[in-house]
Amino acid sequence: MTAAGFLGEPAMTAEARQHFDDDVAELGFVMNATRLWAYAPATMDGLFDLMRHVPGADDLTVRQRGILVAACAAAFGDSYCSLAWGSRLATAADAATAAAVLRGSDDGLTTSERAMAVWARTVARDPHRTGAADVQQLRDAGFADTQIFGITVYVALRIAFSTVNDALGVRPDAEFRSVAPAAVLAAVTYGRPLSDETAG
Repeated sequence: MTAAGFLGEPAMTAEARQHFDDDVAELGFVMNATRLWAYAPATMDGLFDLMRHVPGADDLTVRQRGILVAACAAAFGDSYCSLAWGSRLATAADAATAAAVLRGSDDGLTTSERAMAVWARTVARDPHRTGAADVQQLRDAGFADTQIFGITVYVALRIAFSTVNDALGVRPDAEFRSVAPAAVLAAVTYGRPLSDETAG
């Protein structure tokens, strides 16, 4: 097993090298997920560009995105995105709030944020069982239909990204042991375990 999961290390291209360099500049290390997506850097760029520009979700704050991703990743059982976005949410809010969202509790969230978290979990766990009442809860929390559509597409695209990473065996980076808040680490008790050592 490699840092890229069950697959071998892909051939290095200029596009992949740019992603590696961006990771190092932002995080200080190359993420295992970035190593996997070096098989198709343009596809990853396209996916993330789509996430950023979904009408109705394109103006979400980092805190709102953190709530959506942490809630859906935890419900989906994806430890990698839970740790990555739980850490981001801890920065945008605080570690206790991030850990609560990861555990399925919405203490510390506003009414609209709670509605987002509940919807994200529903989409991740059982999308074919949603009903008009579920959507109405979002409207009651202040979301317009365009925003509800955008949030739903955003969550679905995050699940698609997680599905590829999880199916191909990518484990969360060992670096999360030192960069993720202790409360976030303690809340993520599901999914693939952390890598044993840094990829180098």
